Amino acid sequence: MIFQILCYTIIIILLITMAIDLVPLLKDWVLRIHMGRYDDKSLWNKAITNKGSKFLLHVPKIKVTDNTRLVVIDMLKKNYTKSTIQHWQEASLVLGLSEYLKNHDDQEVKKAVVKFLNAKFDSNGQWIEEPKYVDGAILAYSIMKVDFIETDKYKKALDSVWEMIKEHIGEDGSVEYRKYMKSYRYVDTIGFICPFLVAYGIKYNKKECVDLAVKQIKEYEQYGMLDKHYIPSHVYKIENKVPLGLYGWGRGLGWFAIGLIDAWSELPQDNQYKIVLEESVKKFAKAALNFQQENGSWNWTVTRNECRPDSSATATLGWFLLNASKIDEISKECLNGTDKAINHLMKVTRRNGAVDFSQGDTKDIGVYSMLFNILPFTQGFCMRLINLYVGKR
Repeated sequence: MIFQILCYTIIIILLITMAIDLVPLLKDWVLRIHMGRYDDKSLWNKAITNKGSKFLLHVPKIKVTDNTRLVVIDMLKKNYTKSTIQHWQEASLVLGLSEYLKNHDDQEVKKAVVKFLNAKFDSNGQWIEEPKYVDGAILAYSIMKVDFIETDKYKKALDSVWEMIKEHIGEDGSVEYRKYMKSYRYVDTIGFICPFLVAYGIKYNKKECVDLAVKQIKEYEQYGMLDKHYIPSHVYKIENKVPLGLYGWGRGLGWFAIGLIDAWSELPQDNQYKIVLEESVKKFAKAALNFQQENGSWNWTVTRNECRPDSSATATLGWFLLNASKIDEISKECLNGTDKAINHLMKVTRRNGAVDFSQGDTKDIGVYSMLFNILPFTQGFCMRLINLYVGKR
């Protein structure tokens, strides 16, 4: 009798373990049937925004590992997902929905954004759980872009993010990705902090914030970019200025792109750094267009045509090009690249409005995910992209 109970228990555990592994795979297979059939930008915008507003209140967990078997072990080890990954997912969704609300008086979407804010901040506008890492700065930036709220209500929260960033300034005067990784400067950090630093610095008259953002970008240009081709490495080491990781990592280009273009966009025309960053925008736009695929995408390694397209790289670089098109000198080619990017993203959107085939979370310097699936970060930038695109028409 005891033996039978033990056998049944083992069988049940095995079945549950198999189900945890197989259900997500089967779900992806089913949801990819008849995907990519959007050919109307208005309908696509409606579909991805509807899905994006749902994601905001129930952000899908982004896996830390690439394991697709015995996933339950990762869950038990608490190595399935991390909160810091969620910060940039949430930020992108807020940014995307904010762009949508500029053109649409959608009360349901506004309610979703308010509900999200109430879950993140107390009645005094302070963080309920204060961000500890620089990833949180892009979330703070997204709050500043919500037009229908009073940003000053959250000033204490924004101030705390600035204090946190200052705590991450290394001996070279630039910002560390993590305090325990003092020797490295990541391209991700440019996307995380530079838009916030410029927006916060301009709004609250803190020139040192703007100076730091420009320093972070310009020093990466000096030490982390591939000569002639002007594409970033994943990381560079500050002691000897040696680049590490991959040159041409797609989402790495995306992080540099959004850090640069949003910082540039936030600067007033009369700011001393406007023309400085504008030169960088023009240079990077030409580099990005040079590596865009014929189908409108950017691959996860942009320098190799054989690699898979990455929707996260395509959405962020599409956003960059659309904003860069404000510069007359490069406007035509940037708009053409934007059109191609949007057309590709429509083709990789599931019937339920979720944009598919984004590269998973990076594991380490030079160690990249080979899983391509749903990423709320991509969903948010697709919303940002299409709503700005429609607004310019």
